[in-house]
Amino acid sequence: MVQKAKILLVDDRPENLLALEAILSALDQTLVRASSGEEALKALLTDDFAVILLDVQMPGMDGFETAAHIKRRERTRDIPIIFLTAINHGPHHTFRGYAAGAVDYISKPFDPWVLRAKVSVFVELYMKNCQLREQAALLRLQLEGSGGKTPADGAKESPGLLAELSARLAAVEEQAEALSKQLDDESADAAAVATAAHLERKLTGLRRALDALEPGTGSGPPSVTSQS
Repeated sequence: MVQKAKILLVDDRPENLLALEAILSALDQTLVRASSGEEALKALLTDDFAVILLDVQMPGMDGFETAAHIKRRERTRDIPIIFLTAINHGPHHTFRGYAAGAVDYISKPFDPWVLRAKVSVFVELYMKNCQLREQAALLRLQLEGSGGKTPADGAKESPGLLAELSARLAAVEEQAEALSKQLDDESADAAAVATAAHLERKLTGLRRALDALEPGTGSGPPSVTSQS
């Protein structure tokens, strides 16, 4: 069973949260509400999120301040943030949003289709990264289990595991390639394109490490680092 990604919706107005849920329900992911910046930060302490939709104008801790706290935490600093605002004070206001770490800045009222499409891209990237971390963990287990043996020796003892790892990685590679092609146009968000490129680099590194375990290739166990 594929685990659903979590999307954090932050807005002090219940009707806005309800509207966001209606727009994003078609993505079939887990939508988590937060009615303030403080509540959002509390949710981020325990759960991992694919993307955060953050209202700018909130009483107390506004969206900019909330984003600053998110970006200061090592656990949450890489989560994409999409700012939503009902006001537009011109380029300076927009620049402040990007300076706070947002990957996008959308003014209300917004096109539901556009918002859903933007969120879906980051959900897909998040899911691919989760799959990649799983493959890296399996490969590390294989390397640790082989001890001081050569890659060929380890492969002879567990050909089934290597075949499963290779098949799973191939599926992720195929999906990542399709996603990259989807993003390969001028309208794609720069942040999404950069994240996809980073994912492809990690996939290439993991494929090389896996290939080194195959009999007759490589000269020693490859190094596999934690994927984030």
